[in-house]
Amino acid sequence: MEDFQTIAIFNYSHEIVVLKHILDQDGIHYFFENETTLSVAPFYSAALGGIKLKVHPNDFQAVQDILDDLNNNLRIV
Repeated sequence: MEDFQTIAIFNYSHEIVVLKHILDQDGIHYFFENETTLSVAPFYSAALGGIKLKVHPNDFQAVQDILDDLNNNLRIV
């Protein structure tokens, strides 16, 4: 896991629910640093630097494409 790189940072745990599902479906190895701590104490987000999505360098471009697709196509009304 020391080779994993941060690709995105989120402020709150509810922001990563859909992304986790997509990454699991695609079989991409990942982890969210600070996820557990911030789900218990969300006001520590700024102090801890947020929830960091970390992925293996081999999956970096695939995850970037997923993030771009979510940012461009996800519309919540």
